[in-house]
Amino acid sequence: MDQQTGHQHADSARMAESTGPGARAERQLAAIGELVAVARQAGVTAWLRGGWAMDFYLGEVTRPHVDVDWFIWKEDANRLAGALAARGWTLLPEPPHDQQIDLAKDDVEQSLTLLGRDEAGHPVVAAGPWAGEPWPPTMLDGPPGVLNGISCPIITPEAQIELKRMYPVWNPALKRRPKDATDIARLEAALNL
Repeated sequence: MDQQTGHQHADSARMAESTGPGARAERQLAAIGELVAVARQAGVTAWLRGGWAMDFYLGEVTRPHVDVDWFIWKEDANRLAGALAARGWTLLPEPPHDQQIDLAKDDVEQSLTLLGRDEAGHPVVAAGPWAGEPWPPTMLDGPPGVLNGISCPIITPEAQIELKRMYPVWNPALKRRPKDATDIARLEAALNL
């Protein structure tokens, strides 16, 4: 169970035991490349967020990752999820699909968090108890990140820092995780903050 999102992850024990964490990172990177290509073909944009967004910003894999997290406009989410399902990704039943769409293939899970827009076009929470609450307004405005030859839209590092700091404040049931403190320190060092 992911403490930040509260959803179950694909069963990865079998593949992780037989191939190790480095191989899993390679499969996650391949999945990122696949999603970027499928999104481009579908005419939509998805922005990498979470630990992988940090890695793409820094240009290196800094730690193991449980899953791959994305933001996508709610009006584009079903088109992208359908295109991925046609390529063998399984749509998971939870969380509620008006908030987030999770897909799995083997031991890789990708989560598409849906974004709505306010009157000015800035990103807001699409649905659920926090519907309409703002995300950092310029979080989608940065340049793409690059890792292992894959260029990928990412949320800005400043937004990444804000989100990692604020999740436990916004939802007190979510504990502050040591990896988040480490990620914040890495991003602040890269930004010379």
